[in-house]
Amino acid sequence: MNLESYKSAIRGFLGDKRYEHSVCVARAAAHLAQRYGADEKKAETAGILHDIMKDLPQEEQKKKMRQYGIRLTDVEKNAPKLWHAILASEYIRRELGVTDPEILQAVRYHTTGRENMTLLDKILFIADFISDDRDYPGVDKLRQAAKNSLEQAMIEGIVFTVKDLADAKRPIHPDTIAAYNQTVLQNLSIDTNQKGC
Repeated sequence: MNLESYKSAIRGFLGDKRYEHSVCVARAAAHLAQRYGADEKKAETAGILHDIMKDLPQEEQKKKMRQYGIRLTDVEKNAPKLWHAILASEYIRRELGVTDPEILQAVRYHTTGRENMTLLDKILFIADFISDDRDYPGVDKLRQAAKNSLEQAMIEGIVFTVKDLADAKRPIHPDTIAAYNQTVLQNLSIDTNQKGC
């Protein structure tokens, strides 16, 4: 399938706003892929498909997850905002025939991040934060970070997520904590090496 086919596939699931967001994320992901040396086509595909299940009512999401044999952790059960990513990865594999493990993984972890993220994982994670349709407080800072360094943008994005969840007293997925720790430690290691310590 090509990008236009994927656009048609998501159109039936998404309202106008979410559809426009998906198009914007696909564009942002392709741009980041070009900048940081990833496969633009894969990035664009992951971007257009990442939210395919987002507008599906929670009961429908639960039903589909049961149908696909998806088992949620306790944290995931209590974090419905994460369901669409977990479900989307499985849906696009089973129903749309997407077999590329990099795309499936990037879609699966675009909300939480994870330890040992691939370049494509990072690109989709950041593209979702900085797409043209986003206008939340702090988006300009994140866009600037993405121009400077993908790692810097990752840290900004994860910090934003953790603060948002902690302020709302919501559970934070262990994958998000793992992604944060690994990215920060890598950044500290780079800083230390540059200072000659």
